[in-house]
Amino acid sequence: MVTSNPKAKINLLGMTIGQLEAFFLELGEKRFRGSQVMKWMHHYGVSDFNDMTNMSKALRLQLAEVAEIRGPEIVEQHTSEDGTKKWVVKIEGGSSVETVLIPDGNRATLCVSSQAGCALDCSFCSTGKQGFNRNLSAAEIIGQVWIASQSGSNRAGTNDQNISNVVMMGMGEPLLNFDNAVNAMEIMMHDLGYGISKRRVTLSTAGVVPEIDHLGEVSDVSLAISLHAPNDELRNQLVPINRKYPISELIAACQRYLKVLGDRRVITVEYTLIEGVNDQLLHARELAKLLRPLPCKINLIPFNPFPNTPYRRSSRKAVLAFQQVLADAGYTATVRVTRGDDIAAACGQLVGEVQDRTRRSERYITAVRL
Repeated sequence: MVTSNPKAKINLLGMTIGQLEAFFLELGEKRFRGSQVMKWMHHYGVSDFNDMTNMSKALRLQLAEVAEIRGPEIVEQHTSEDGTKKWVVKIEGGSSVETVLIPDGNRATLCVSSQAGCALDCSFCSTGKQGFNRNLSAAEIIGQVWIASQSGSNRAGTNDQNISNVVMMGMGEPLLNFDNAVNAMEIMMHDLGYGISKRRVTLSTAGVVPEIDHLGEVSDVSLAISLHAPNDELRNQLVPINRKYPISELIAACQRYLKVLGDRRVITVEYTLIEGVNDQLLHARELAKLLRPLPCKINLIPFNPFPNTPYRRSSRKAVLAFQQVLADAGYTATVRVTRGDDIAAACGQLVGEVQDRTRRSERYITAVRL
């Protein structure tokens, strides 16, 4: 694990406790050094080994030679009128991704990105129109939490922003960056990381069915599925991965995941309401019937417009009528409050700056102009 190339330092920021312990054992040190460094990084936001005063000077010098603690570089920061914060962070290779912190009283939810762009191309999502560059490393994923947790008054040993929830709902499909996403979430939940409950770390997927099963083998985070349609014909148009993994397979995978979790956990079903597309009462009734076999709660999301999209947000009346059908059918159905749309930080609006390897963004712009 320890590099022989003096110029290639190992970034410790994205290492789980097991990886840190293995790193120090390879250095000839005791296993507990991993716990010490993990606490310095994530509890105190320390990136300089010289400040880690419970380790010998010799060890600190050795660490400085072979390792580093490096988070993503902040290139922009925006604050919405409603208090929502958005960071644009630069990653290696020239792309940038976005992270959003949504405050709610003395708590806050952090929306974290897992890819530069997105390998999928959901028709109603601005991120997908940017194309795809690459997966983020575990350090780049957890680095977004690291940045947000230090954005307050920086009192040592405190989580100034009171990050109570983390959702893997930013740019990208986290299950297509499986290992790095899982490792980052492990750090989020670890007591020496950010100590966030497994019920408050949520991975959102568009429906990569085999990886849902894989996730159940290694983690017990909360799961959300981006459904957005009550039948395959419509979902094929909105969420193209449905052509590979249709709704019946997705629902079955979610049922298997719940069996692994137990303890009365439920799946969150995300459903973006688009005017005249999927927001009719017949869609609500069909959705209610579809989800009967799945213990779930439903999060209705009014569509958030972005440049050149053909879609429009459903009216408030249509949203409430849709919600009422679900409530009458016995579901817990909430309407997500749109936050941060004045700084393009709302759901589906994250774009960053992607060095697109797919040329999808170029094709999208050309099609819009035609």
